[in-house]
Amino acid sequence: MTLSQRIRLLTKLGAYMQADSPGWLAAKEQAFRNNGWFLPEFIDRSVHNIVTAFLQEPLLKTWAGSYALPEAGNPAPKLVGVVMAGNIPLVGFHDLLCVFISGHRCLIKASSKDEALIRHLVTQMTAWEPEVAEWIRFSTLLKGCDAYIATGSDNTAGYFDYYFAPYPHLIRRNRTSVALLTGKETETELAALADDVHLYFGMGCRNVTKIFVPEQYSFEPLLQAFRKYDYLADVHKYKNNYDYNLALCLLNNRFYMSTAALLLVEEQALFSPVSQLNYGFYGNKANLVGELVNNPSVQCMIGHDCIPFGQAQSPAIDQYADGEDTLAFLNSLNPAV
Repeated sequence: MTLSQRIRLLTKLGAYMQADSPGWLAAKEQAFRNNGWFLPEFIDRSVHNIVTAFLQEPLLKTWAGSYALPEAGNPAPKLVGVVMAGNIPLVGFHDLLCVFISGHRCLIKASSKDEALIRHLVTQMTAWEPEVAEWIRFSTLLKGCDAYIATGSDNTAGYFDYYFAPYPHLIRRNRTSVALLTGKETETELAALADDVHLYFGMGCRNVTKIFVPEQYSFEPLLQAFRKYDYLADVHKYKNNYDYNLALCLLNNRFYMSTAALLLVEEQALFSPVSQLNYGFYGNKANLVGELVNNPSVQCMIGHDCIPFGQAQSPAIDQYADGEDTLAFLNSLNPAV
């Protein structure tokens, strides 16, 4: 397929994802049945961002143009194995998008936690354009690929590095996000921060798992803003985590603050367990920003002069995970492209 054909197909897919066709509704329902963490509103939130930030024809044309992708297609397409994560709905879609738009062939190892949605979308694309079957396939084993893209934990990343060492590869590890507060945030900004913290139960690398606040910070407005997500306490999988972490605080006689669905605990670590938000105090904001910018575990920073509140889970098409330019990596597989 030519570049224009691929862009038209992706734009058509975006329109399909916005509609309520029986097949798409059934796929989303199946995704929730397969994984209780994938609440329908979280699936819809992920789909909305993919459609609006990725699958718009002007965005796709500008993105492809910035990499000078040839209209005629890749003259020497490679087979790229993609190991997808399953922490949030359709988290691996951007990797598929990058491989497809670059004109390479994609062999996907989908996560068992997030397989229904991605399979359905590829099936729908193939129904419109049978040639897609030659360009996107699924497999439980990724063998015989020319290059690999894999996303996982720090532990699995070590295995990926070992097994994929002989091939060009892009490996992503554990990352998380933080927010820097000044105490001057508006109610609207704090409500938006609640989204950055609570969406997808805090399981994404772009979810805020730690906030930094100035000394003498008043937490009451923040706690009030977070209460809009109190309904998460009705999700038993999440409530089990909340009860467990609350019990740890009580047993260890640790000070904590809480809403019905979130514990705030002063903790040095950037990563926090599900249902908990860590916080820490800072004296010099400029020094803190310098430390965080150079921290390889930080995916993004939220706050004034950083990514705006509420935008953590809305990356643009050219905002790549771990700061690794996926499309540039794919282009490097064939210097002629």
